[in-house]
Amino acid sequence: MDNLKATKRSIQSQGKTNQLRADGLVPAVLYGGKKDNLNISLKKILIKEIIKSDAFMSTVLNLNIDGSSEKVLPRDIAYDPVSDEPIHIDFMRIVEGAKLILEIPVKFINNEKSPGLKKGGVLNIVRRKIELKCPAEEIPKEIVVDLENTEIGKSLKISTVKLPENVSPTITDRDFVIATIASPTIIVEPEKPAEETVEGVEGTAEGTTEGTAEGEVKQEDGKEKSAKSTEDKTKTESKEKGQPSSKETGKEKETKKK
Repeated sequence: MDNLKATKRSIQSQGKTNQLRADGLVPAVLYGGKKDNLNISLKKILIKEIIKSDAFMSTVLNLNIDGSSEKVLPRDIAYDPVSDEPIHIDFMRIVEGAKLILEIPVKFINNEKSPGLKKGGVLNIVRRKIELKCPAEEIPKEIVVDLENTEIGKSLKISTVKLPENVSPTITDRDFVIATIASPTIIVEPEKPAEETVEGVEGTAEGTTEGTAEGEVKQEDGKEKSAKSTEDKTKTESKEKGQPSSKETGKEKETKKK
């Protein structure tokens, strides 16, 4: 049982409560039983690590309040939304003979002794906490689930768990599942049509090359035809005007020289 030291505090204004927090203290309230509610404060440094435990809300604590001892159970914690630091805690007195309903964390052991997990199976946790009805004097810190000899497809139910005496689940109408050993999930990616893509690219390249070559040939043929048609047109115009062609002019010059 963890022992914590606390100090009584009077009802204060919001400003003074904030000053307590600035001084490294956490305001708290203690209620329950036949005693009056009591306003207290605790040093943050003493509880900062304890409250991180999953079992904190089901752990019986011994509060030493100015020399007086009280067995208490944490019932609620308020956190600062920005810093995530504890800013207020509610504690409930534990009265002997009373029964409490608490959420107890589940702990799994012997993972390495599970044949199903060794074969690649996956531990699928259905419930990380189980609500139990417990005597105030016998509150379990955790529920232990043994995975030894568990195969793939095995369902671990509440009936397979050994609970302390006088401790029972609040769900009584069915044998509910805590966890299962599931088959491994294998995701097969579809094959990429790499060959078709390459062939398509090559076919496009060949078609482009052939088309370009044919276009160039056609362009050259067109130029030649255009040059011939221009020459023929010039000859025709010269004949119509009665002008000798360049070849005839050359022949006349050779006759005169002779």
